[in-house]
Amino acid sequence: MQVPDHLVAEIIDGELFTSPRPAMPHAWTSTVLSQDLGPLNGRGSGANRLGGWWIVVEPELHLGEDVLVPDLAAWRHERMQAIPDAPFVTLAPDWVCEVISPSTGRIDRSRKMNVYAREGVRHLWFVDPLAHTLEIYRLEDGRWIVAKTHGGNEIVHAEPFDAIAITLEHWWTSQPTRETGL
Repeated sequence: MQVPDHLVAEIIDGELFTSPRPAMPHAWTSTVLSQDLGPLNGRGSGANRLGGWWIVVEPELHLGEDVLVPDLAAWRHERMQAIPDAPFVTLAPDWVCEVISPSTGRIDRSRKMNVYAREGVRHLWFVDPLAHTLEIYRLEDGRWIVAKTHGGNEIVHAEPFDAIAITLEHWWTSQPTRETGL
């Protein structure tokens, strides 16, 4: 409660982690990614709306004693009938996406990933806007399995959102560099 507004605060295993608000490449990727998933979000009415998911940007999750703020999270309507009228959600999402930043990547890929597995999140994406990559994980028997990796300007049907085609190059603010190799 005493963390300044310009920082994101999370509690993992009883330890407070703060990080700066995301840089613009990160913010752009999160924005376009949520737009790309738009046809799946909500109740499914209207043209080009498949529905079936509640997809939320930066929800506050209270999972046991941990408080996490993923970049995006989604719940199937079968598990969460409506968006709760509360400042946080206690039901673990079906899907989480972490957009990797230099300041948060280590925590996203270790401590937060462990919490998501413990809580039974079925699908996890790591999107790296600097390396131009998408890593897709699936939880099987309590362990993360790499389901697929993509990068560059691929057009993908990425689980659990196979119903739509996603053009990755829309997520990136810059052209690939020699370092990314894509």
